[in-house]
Amino acid sequence: MSALHSVAEIRRIEQEALSALPPYTLMSRAGAAIAELAQQLLCSATAASPLVLILAGPGNNGGDALEAACLLEEAGIDVAVQLHADEGRQPEDARRALARAREAEIQFIDDLTEAGLRQQSWALVIDGLFGIGLARPPGPKLQAIIAYINGLRCPVLSIDVPSGLNADTGAIVGGVEGSAVLATHTLTFIGDKPGLHTCDGSDHSGQITVDTLDTGASEYLPTGAFLNGPHYFATELKPRANNSHKGSYGDVIVVGGARGMAGAPVLAARTAAFGGAGRVYVAFVDEGPAYDDKHPELMFRLADRVEFGASAALVVGPGMGTSRHAHDILARALESEADIVLDADALNLISAEPILQHKLHRRSQPGAPSVSIITPHPLEAARLLDTTTQQVQHDRPQAARILARQFNAITVLKGAGTVIAFPDGEIAINPSGNPALSTAGTGDVLSGLCGALLAQGWPTRAAALAATWIHGAAADRLVAEGLGPVGLTASEFIPAIRAVFNQIIRDHVQRRPAASATRTHP
Repeated sequence: MSALHSVAEIRRIEQEALSALPPYTLMSRAGAAIAELAQQLLCSATAASPLVLILAGPGNNGGDALEAACLLEEAGIDVAVQLHADEGRQPEDARRALARAREAEIQFIDDLTEAGLRQQSWALVIDGLFGIGLARPPGPKLQAIIAYINGLRCPVLSIDVPSGLNADTGAIVGGVEGSAVLATHTLTFIGDKPGLHTCDGSDHSGQITVDTLDTGASEYLPTGAFLNGPHYFATELKPRANNSHKGSYGDVIVVGGARGMAGAPVLAARTAAFGGAGRVYVAFVDEGPAYDDKHPELMFRLADRVEFGASAALVVGPGMGTSRHAHDILARALESEADIVLDADALNLISAEPILQHKLHRRSQPGAPSVSIITPHPLEAARLLDTTTQQVQHDRPQAARILARQFNAITVLKGAGTVIAFPDGEIAINPSGNPALSTAGTGDVLSGLCGALLAQGWPTRAAALAATWIHGAAADRLVAEGLGPVGLTASEFIPAIRAVFNQIIRDHVQRRPAASATRTHP
């Protein structure tokens, strides 16, 4: 399942399911799913008699935890429950779960500070403090509990969403005033949530498991968000024909490289070549080097002497600078009919110039496929939106949606859980990648790969999705090989991108059913 559901969508599905089922059914199913996963995690516990700490909050999330406590106790596993709820204000199902736990004579711990709790060696912690509806940061007592959990070395299983995390945005509720559980595993119910995969959710959610609780498929309406993966661009993954040549795979022109910044467009150009473009040019804003001695197949020109026609894909911005000369070259590129990728200084110039903003917006006709991709990092996104980086990070999916709509361009908002947004409001969150990408030049590499796919005839939508996923998968490959994440440089990602790209093409071709020369009929 790759659909991502907002809190509002989950609430609607949940209410429809509750109205069609006997009371306590969903909580019973949730508790059983938690207990089953908890027992799997306990299989690796080293303690002879593992003890599980269960934290139950005031809502149905806490009720799910209490139901799991009962089932684990029935299975012969020692559990200790700390309840953080006003029993008189709990929802009906949660009160029923609490009554079951009381009848089972499960151990309840009243105070986190008591010596027995702090000295205990837990085999597993189950976080049922808050679910998807948290609207304000936890108070000081609960923040102390979250800090205690985060300091443990045992597995931590969060129910639905790590407590303190916004399920829609992935930001910690309350920002610097809040805190969130660092889960090693998250068991999320009914459907997957965007916030588990972007912003702080990337660090706090751990391994994510989705359990639909057997809610009916008819209750799931089409959603406007999904988790990116190769199946979303599989139709473009085609083996190369023997009867082809460099002209079959298009031209990329990388525009940038003001004085002192020639490395950025060269990184983008090298990636475009390794990403399969037939020919790659670097159009320098200022006088640049004569050639690339490591990759002399790249062709260097002055931007003033290069025509921006529809036959080449443009990558504009790496190391471009923000001079008047750079502004005029960007304006000329925006007036072309070429598919275009805008990054770095091109975005900084656009953010400062309404005329450039207008030129970008009008490149695609209403209802027609976008011909523009923008790839901002959070600071560049903040400049384009005339806001702060903190506001962008507070709701990355919404920021990306606004940019895509405002500039009529596919938007790749880079960062932990990169968000790809489309002008119609749909978004994808990218699951590949790791902190190895947190180094200078990796954005130039991404823009070069986008340009390579566009040059080879990929639609802009597929190019944005594929480039983002392959870019992250290359980082994952390098780390898996023991080469990072610390200290990897942007140029090291380029051959890894080529390897990942070729591998997914081979994998896709192998999955296709073999063609048969003859057919038999029953």
